Amino acid sequence: MTDQNSPASHPQGESKHDQWLADAPSTLGRVFAPVAGYGVTISSIFRPTVTEQYPFVRPVLMPRYHGRHQLNRYDDGLERCIGCELCAWACPADAIYVEAASNAPGAQYSPGERYGRVYQINYLRCIFCGMCIEACPTRALTMTHEIDELVGPSRGGLIYEKQDLLAPVPQGGLDAPHPMVEGTEDGDYYRGAVTGVTQAQVDWVRAHRPEDPTLATAKPVAAPDLAKEAVH
Repeated sequence: MTDQNSPASHPQGESKHDQWLADAPSTLGRVFAPVAGYGVTISSIFRPTVTEQYPFVRPVLMPRYHGRHQLNRYDDGLERCIGCELCAWACPADAIYVEAASNAPGAQYSPGERYGRVYQINYLRCIFCGMCIEACPTRALTMTHEIDELVGPSRGGLIYEKQDLLAPVPQGGLDAPHPMVEGTEDGDYYRGAVTGVTQAQVDWVRAHRPEDPTLATAKPVAAPDLAKEAVH
C-alpha cells in the first residue's frame, strides 16, 4: 500500500508541502520590493525623538520587572530565611552562597531551628532569571520592583552581603533576634498566623537590648488564638 504522505502519492509538482508556501507577490509588490525596507526608516523620520532622562527621571518599568533581590521578614521582625540553601542549588549561574546556623534561645533570628547566618549574591554572575525565587519554600527571597544601580569601583562591591539584602523591619515590629510569638511554632508563621509583635517580645528585647531603636516604634498586638483558629 502506498503511503499517502510519500512524494510518490502526489502528482509531479503538487506535494503536500506546497500548501504552506507563501503566495507569490503581486506585480506591485515586485516593483516596490527593492525599496520596501526603507519604509520603516522613512516613517521613523517624522516621529518625535524620545530620549530617556535616566537617572534624573526614573523609567517606567514593566509590572513583572525583576529588580534587586530582597530577604524578607515576618510581621514581628523575624527573618523568613531558614538557611535551607535551596536558592543556591537552583541558581544556574552559581551566584548565591548561603551558610546556615542554628537558632539559640537567646539568639532567635527566624522561626524554627535554623537561619541564614551568611547570605551572599554575586551580581557579577547573577542573570536575574528568578529561579531562586521559585525555589524558596518560605518566600524569604523575592525580587524588588525597582532599578538598583549594580555598579561600583571594584568587583568586590558587587558581592552583596546579608545586610545589603535584608528588608527593613516592618512597621511596628522589632529587629531580630528575639523569641517567637508565645505559643506558636514555625508552621504558624508560614501560615500567616503571626500578624505583629507581642508585648512579651517587646519586654524581652527591652531586657536584653534596651538600646535597640526599634523599641521606640514597636506596636504590640495580641498573640494569635491558635486554638480558636484550629476550630474554624
